[in-house]
Amino acid sequence: MIHIPKAEYARRRKALMAQMEPNSIAILPAAAVAIRNRDVEHVYRQDSDFQYLTGFPEPEAVVVLIPGREYGEYVLFCRERNPERELWDGLRAGQEGAVRDYGADDAFPINDIDDILPGLIEGRDRVYSAMGSHAEFDRHLMEWINSIRSKAHLGAQPPNEFVALDHLLHDMRLYKSAAEVKVMRYAAQVSARAHVRAMQACRAGLHEYSLEAELEYEFRKGGARMPAYGSIVASGRNACILHYQENAAALKNGDLVLIDAGCEIDCYASDITRTFPVSGRFSVEQKAIYELVLKAQQAAFEAIGPGRHWNEAHEATVQVITAGLVELGLLKGDVAQLIEDGAHRAFYMHRAGHWLGMDVHDVGDYKVGGEWRVLEPGMALTVEPGIYIAADNQNVAKKWRGIGVRIEDDVVVTRQGCEILTGDVPRSVAEIEALMAAARAEVA
Repeated sequence: MIHIPKAEYARRRKALMAQMEPNSIAILPAAAVAIRNRDVEHVYRQDSDFQYLTGFPEPEAVVVLIPGREYGEYVLFCRERNPERELWDGLRAGQEGAVRDYGADDAFPINDIDDILPGLIEGRDRVYSAMGSHAEFDRHLMEWINSIRSKAHLGAQPPNEFVALDHLLHDMRLYKSAAEVKVMRYAAQVSARAHVRAMQACRAGLHEYSLEAELEYEFRKGGARMPAYGSIVASGRNACILHYQENAAALKNGDLVLIDAGCEIDCYASDITRTFPVSGRFSVEQKAIYELVLKAQQAAFEAIGPGRHWNEAHEATVQVITAGLVELGLLKGDVAQLIEDGAHRAFYMHRAGHWLGMDVHDVGDYKVGGEWRVLEPGMALTVEPGIYIAADNQNVAKKWRGIGVRIEDDVVVTRQGCEILTGDVPRSVAEIEALMAAARAEVA
């Protein structure tokens, strides 16, 4: 398994503190435990910003960064060791582990935070926090500030400025380091094996959830604790529902299956979509739509690189898809005018991609100063054009109805253009049909 090294977390904290104003403090809580139902908890997943700065995997923790503090700039509040609770819930780092294993300069019990944190805040001019993201923690923060304010007549100095931490932190997260790309590359490889496995297992008579099970087997086998998001396994007309997640329908010959799924490794997401025929062979109409989407994706790849702006890839897909739909007779009119009118949105209603990283829809502004962001090396994004022709669309010939195709890959911007992280999954019609035919021949 590949992980982000400890030195990387230290580098991130140092880089963040270098951007903070003098005499300031940054405070960020860990993710809360989420209840699934009654007293059963969801599998715990750390808050991405907290994880980015600490690598600390436990709940009930708060990271505090204090540039220039004499006794150490990185303070971590966390749970104490507790043999009885550890018997039920697993081992805890405790304060010693926070220092030894996670690089904290100083660590205190989370139950002592009300007594200790106001003293760390007092005298600081500016507080950076994730305002609005954690309502309960915001309330506690204001209680600590008010406790300082209540002692102002005794000389206590409350902070006079509050700043959202998001801007500094999320701009850092937008640029992936070599270590991050290594983890994302591995996540992509695991997810690619899962998609290949699903293609190989596909048969009429199985259900969408049968393929979902194949995906999740490969995710866990590769070391992923969980999918990066709810897997979409959509066959037939379900492929035209963008965020379909029932995954319960039977697979039928003559239908396509659209799978949008990826795993998460060390809190880094992969995000792959492939569309393939249940029977193992595309129909004439399915192949025409599929190859149009594939051509649009290739045009997007070519529009990604340093100095190109964020929207160029999307514009490239719109150009190819609109022209292709006209050629197939699904749209009528002048291509340039149809693009200006947004006619493609009847069939292609989403954008060509999104940032990718610790969150599957990762942080980072798409525009800067009102202009599309210029791509730079280290930025990671998805490339996912699609065409969806609803089964009840009376504006097209019957032969096209119910066809939904999306092809999605993950890329990292490089100095030369972009690296496709997810290239291990077949993408062309010939490759997909050959893979599925070989799998059926083995079974026979």
